[in-house]
Amino acid sequence: MGQLEPALYAPLQQEAERYFVRAIPSGEYVGWVALPADDPDAIVAGAGLQLRPILPRPDRDGKRLLIGTQGLILNVFTEIPWRRRGVAEELMRVLMAWARERGLASLVLHASKEGRPLYQKLGFAGTNEMQYVGPAEKDGKP
Repeated sequence: MGQLEPALYAPLQQEAERYFVRAIPSGEYVGWVALPADDPDAIVAGAGLQLRPILPRPDRDGKRLLIGTQGLILNVFTEIPWRRRGVAEELMRVLMAWARERGLASLVLHASKEGRPLYQKLGFAGTNEMQYVGPAEKDGKP
């Protein structure tokens, strides 16, 4: 999702591998993959969940407190020939059930334009989140 300068592919892969070597055994990151029944060696889709403690806070409606662990959904991807066949939806349903069983306080994700309809169908809604990208420019200068 997004742009990446070609020179950053190798460093990204190295840093991701370093993270996963630590985070998967510790339980900080959990992942799921989808395999076709007729080719169990081929991974056609995947989804991941980074678990992180959160400061207690009200939910978006102010009707309950979110206390404990938040799941940040990451790395949801389906290979092109397998898209629009329900694979990502099934992975998301499995991920969401896993999170429910463990009592996660909340689930969040950043949706691509293509993924947004699926996430809305599953009950995800837009929030007031913003991302800092640097100082605002004034008169054309930072």
